[in-house]
Amino acid sequence: MEHTSHVKEHIHTGSPGIFGFIRVVPEWERAPVLRLGKYVGLRGPGLVIVTPFLDQIVRPIDLRIRTVPVAPQQTMSKDNVPVTVDAIIYYKVKDPEKAILNVQDYNAATQYAAQTLLRDIIGKHTFDEILSERTTIADTIKKNLDSMTEDYGVEVTNVEIRDVTIPPSLQDAIARQAEAERERRSRVILAEAEQQAAGKMLEAANMYESHPLGLQLRWMNILYEVSKENSTVIIVPSNVPTAGADLDSIAAISSAVSKKHERVKLAAEPMPEKEGEQE
Repeated sequence: MEHTSHVKEHIHTGSPGIFGFIRVVPEWERAPVLRLGKYVGLRGPGLVIVTPFLDQIVRPIDLRIRTVPVAPQQTMSKDNVPVTVDAIIYYKVKDPEKAILNVQDYNAATQYAAQTLLRDIIGKHTFDEILSERTTIADTIKKNLDSMTEDYGVEVTNVEIRDVTIPPSLQDAIARQAEAERERRSRVILAEAEQQAAGKMLEAANMYESHPLGLQLRWMNILYEVSKENSTVIIVPSNVPTAGADLDSIAAISSAVSKKHERVKLAAEPMPEKEGEQE
């Protein structure tokens, strides 16, 4: 049993020994082979047999997508706001031959390039753009990073900006600015509503002027609505002037009522007695 496990270990690792020329490569890996130091091709997946003492299997290349967080980068935005941005990159090896021959460590090269591009592109945008256009900025980073990693066989599949942070003092200032902007928008909306309401009232007045009967119906409807909401009974005399009467008619009615009130007052006062009757 111990001998069997020892043989399996040599087969899997490709370590020197009797079975050092046999190796099992997983489905998601490719094994570069060097013969006397010269690259001769890729092997795998499955059982790989190489020539003893001549061939050497170097570090296998993983073809699966890797998810690597980019270290938080501190930089200045275009409008001189200090920001700290961190992101996540998704990439995979598209050409294993380039990945093994053109770069020493394709993982480190991709991560360092992502950090540099993140600082550079963030510095070309204002703080408001960084907050509102994360997807656009991430797509720009992905496009530039993919063109840089193409030389060593790496394809960048996606870039996501995970977080944007600023100093606490600037957070309070931005909060006050946002509150002032909301107040301004509410005032503008209220002013626009008043303007629209005034226009509609003017249209209604012009319509009532050309159609007096409509104003009478509206007046009766208002009386009905008032009595319904307040649960009261409104008594309207039959001689109440018609709604919409002109000002001259209302002034004439008011003058007649005042004169009638004066006559009633004079009739109610006692008549003065004569001097002869008093003696």
